[in-house]
Amino acid sequence: MTASAASSPEREDPVLQPADRAARRHRTRRRADMPLLGGVRPPIAALLALLLAVAAITALTLGLGHGQAVQQASRDAEAQVAADAADSVRSAVDAQAQQVRDAADAYAVTSRTTPAAALKSLVTVGKSEPGAALLDPRDGTRLASTGEAVPLTGVDVVAQDEQSAGGPIAPRLVSGGATPRLLYFARVTLPAGAQNDPGNQDQGQDTTGQSAAKNPHHWLLVVSGPVSAPPVHGDGRTVRLVDRDGQVLMGTAAAQTTTQAAAVTAADTSATDLPDADRALPEAAANAANAAPHASEAFGSLLGATQGSSRTVAGWASVAPAGGKGDTAQLGLTVLTARPVPLTPAGADHTGSGLIAAGTLVLIALLVTGVLTVTMQRPLLRLHLSAARLGRGVSDDPEATGDELLRPVPVPAFGEPARIGGALESLRRQVLGEAEPRPPAARRGPATRAVVVLCVVLVAAWSLPLLFLVNRADPRTAIPADVIADQQARTEAAADRVRDSLDQRYTDLASVARQLSGRDGDADATVLRHALSQHSQYRSLYVIDSAGAIVQRVGQTPLRTIVHTPTGSGITTVNTSGRIPSIAAYAQIPAAKNAPGGDRAPVVLFGEIDVHALDGTLSRPALGSVWLTDQRYKVLAADVGFTAFQALPDSRLDRLAAGTQAAVGTAGSATSAVLDKGPAPTGDSAVAAAAPLATTGPAAGLSWRVVSSKPAASLKLTAFQVQWNTMLAGLLGLSVGVACLAWLHIVVVRPLRALAGLAERLAGGDRRTVLYPVNHDEAGSVTRGLELVRQALVARDRRSARDAVPTGSPAPSAPSSSSAPSSSSTADHSTHPTGPRPGAPRA
Repeated sequence: MTASAASSPEREDPVLQPADRAARRHRTRRRADMPLLGGVRPPIAALLALLLAVAAITALTLGLGHGQAVQQASRDAEAQVAADAADSVRSAVDAQAQQVRDAADAYAVTSRTTPAAALKSLVTVGKSEPGAALLDPRDGTRLASTGEAVPLTGVDVVAQDEQSAGGPIAPRLVSGGATPRLLYFARVTLPAGAQNDPGNQDQGQDTTGQSAAKNPHHWLLVVSGPVSAPPVHGDGRTVRLVDRDGQVLMGTAAAQTTTQAAAVTAADTSATDLPDADRALPEAAANAANAAPHASEAFGSLLGATQGSSRTVAGWASVAPAGGKGDTAQLGLTVLTARPVPLTPAGADHTGSGLIAAGTLVLIALLVTGVLTVTMQRPLLRLHLSAARLGRGVSDDPEATGDELLRPVPVPAFGEPARIGGALESLRRQVLGEAEPRPPAARRGPATRAVVVLCVVLVAAWSLPLLFLVNRADPRTAIPADVIADQQARTEAAADRVRDSLDQRYTDLASVARQLSGRDGDADATVLRHALSQHSQYRSLYVIDSAGAIVQRVGQTPLRTIVHTPTGSGITTVNTSGRIPSIAAYAQIPAAKNAPGGDRAPVVLFGEIDVHALDGTLSRPALGSVWLTDQRYKVLAADVGFTAFQALPDSRLDRLAAGTQAAVGTAGSATSAVLDKGPAPTGDSAVAAAAPLATTGPAAGLSWRVVSSKPAASLKLTAFQVQWNTMLAGLLGLSVGVACLAWLHIVVVRPLRALAGLAERLAGGDRRTVLYPVNHDEAGSVTRGLELVRQALVARDRRSARDAVPTGSPAPSAPSSSSAPSSSSTADHSTHPTGPRPGAPRA
């Protein structure tokens, strides 16, 4: 069957009569004229749906703001305290391991050095190193030992040495005895022909066995060190070191009224005993640490038992570094901190206020939708139907019933739809010959744009109070005392880290200063270069004479501007201005026996510390901004951007730092406070704390302070959660309202304003302006109807002009520029009433 046969009239459905087929084509055409995603209805429907969704979110989020017995901020702070303590343990183990290796590398073994003599020179038995031994790495034979017996039971030193493949040997934890110990390993390189006979002249201990073969490449130094828990800060807080099986190895506790820590061992845990209901916390912490991935620093919090008006909050953190590599990676140690936290009283129930806010928004959504429907959607749809009816009436449409032009056009009563409706009615009467063109009447009353503005005002009247007024939290009353105390404890821990870092730099420098004793200039340079390569925290090392002049230097150019020769040893600043603050450790170089004196003799070794190393020491997650200040409260280092020797960002921080000093010349104690308008980058309230850097050690006399400030809004407290949820609801409501009403203004209001002007010009007698529909929506449908009416009026005027010419008279001349367009042009336009011709201007 051919296409022509399939489309022939004989093949049409005989059941449908011609009138039914015309009605079906009419409905199909009307549906095609109005796409589902265009026109006035989608923005209004989207506005209603989204505002109702915001109302539901408001009711749900504000209803969740119930008070918690233990605030999440307290749990997060305890977890961070544990992470800080784990970082201190990690740093201490790394420093001790590196110190043992450095001592072994620096010691020069001769062919006549005995193991006992080497061990005596390598290790000074004391509190930090209770015992040490030199072993033969080939079979583990003990060549010499000193101090307490090194617990090597269960430790395969031969495998340890072989598995390291010449690299650093990781420390081992030995916890089988009464007191757990950490074993540190280092290789002592032997020259050819060095003695390998066991000897221990100092202790007289019996060493057994001879090596299987003579002349090994190195000896294995094993140093036994204590397992130490980090210092504890915060009244009532305890810290424990737990092994991978959940056994407590060591702990420290703080008194209820002071921050002095009392150390206890696993055998004497009376100071760190947990309540019976909290006995499972160490094992739970070890299990959590073992299950945590090593890709990042692992820490968290646990809840213990409730006792009266308080509950135990515990924090745990793995000592293993992020990435699973390092000296502490295989120790399996976990830090467990715990303290009783007062239960937070039940706060206000915000469910009622959430339901009220949600109900108000529902009413506003219905009101706005009703106003837009009455003033815009219904009038525009009626105009669409009226314009289509007039278009059918003036055209040769077979669907026309003949009464399209007889029914008046319903004229809306408001805005641009009223102007368009009046123009359509005038055009209908002009087509019927009942009226003549006349200029449009003066515009009266508000335009459709005013309706959109009114709707925006209604939505904003609900949203803005939620953004700026409702459920605002007062930091002075919303922040619990334990959260403020935790900020102070973490600031004290930061001061401990900086102090330990400076002490380590001083210890390293003092060791280098002893090596410089009695050496000449070339030897000094060699020692300094080796020390700088081993200790990257220094930016430069230099030796000065008694006049303060530099006689030997390695590394970068010194930043010092203070030229003097200090007495003694310690930590100091060597400049007071410049682009980079310079902190230096200095140590006296011991005078060698029979060494010539003089003004040019080396006296003091200086090591300028890289300020970026201190910046990294200050930085800890969730601690906020941290600054290290001098005695004048000028910034020396910070974990945020700063200018050298700048003042603290807020004068109240100066007063807080000054409050750490109880009396002139004393070290003072830490302090903390809530600042109403703190120095946080956002300018919001902040929790601030300050702590003295050191009370003992080389940095004790500096009167430096560590100051921290954390935005109060970052704390996970119920009051702030309710505030943020309220602001979120207001922001969502305002965004939804503005977005949907802007959409409505762009796709409906602006085209209506343009269309009203064109319709009034056409009704006023403008027959030359061709109307081209721009959008496929109600406005475009009205434009098509107006264009059909314009073409009909032009054709009627042309017929009237032709009928007015007498028979036998010459044909009228071509119309001037002010007359109607030519018939050919009109015919071209009438054949394309629904789209613009190429190159024609758009209406």
